Amino acid sequence: MQEKKQFRSDMIKQLQSIDKPQYEHMSYQIASQLYNDASFISASHIGITISKFPEVDTYQIIRTAWQLGKKVSVPKCIPASRQMIFRELEQFNQLESVYSNLFEPVIEKTKPTDSKLIDLLLVPGLAFSPKGYRLGFGGGYYDRFLQNYDGQTISLAFSMQIQQQIPVENHDLAVQKIITNEGIIYANE
Repeated sequence: MQEKKQFRSDMIKQLQSIDKPQYEHMSYQIASQLYNDASFISASHIGITISKFPEVDTYQIIRTAWQLGKKVSVPKCIPASRQMIFRELEQFNQLESVYSNLFEPVIEKTKPTDSKLIDLLLVPGLAFSPKGYRLGFGGGYYDRFLQNYDGQTISLAFSMQIQQQIPVENHDLAVQKIITNEGIIYANE
């Protein structure tokens, strides 16, 4: 457990050292590759988090998905049960700031999304192995959600987030692809 905590701390420091122009450029490179990916092109409903620096910027991806007529759902965390429920987002003013400056959907302004309707889930993380395993932010929300999710999974990451070795536990599930600013990693190959 200490190993994961130290790993997270080191990765956050590394990511926070990215300057704004470089962050914007790398986020744009990642988004451009995502838009050309067959999983994104064919998806009619996307599950995605609202990014917080220094995560890959998802606001531009959400805007593009809307422009393409795709439905977008974002997670609402339920800390008491450590679960999350995706809710359909139709505009950014349906978000509110919750704990740790994270933005989540306002329950009164959004409707819940059945996870079976999400064709593509963009799974966040701090660090990733080339085999698609991820080290999250420590809440375990995505680990629990992924256990019952059958759709496509992609993670978006800056190349520095790809590590040959990351702490992995038995319950961890790999994503199918990782799109970085330097290319796509097919985790199942």
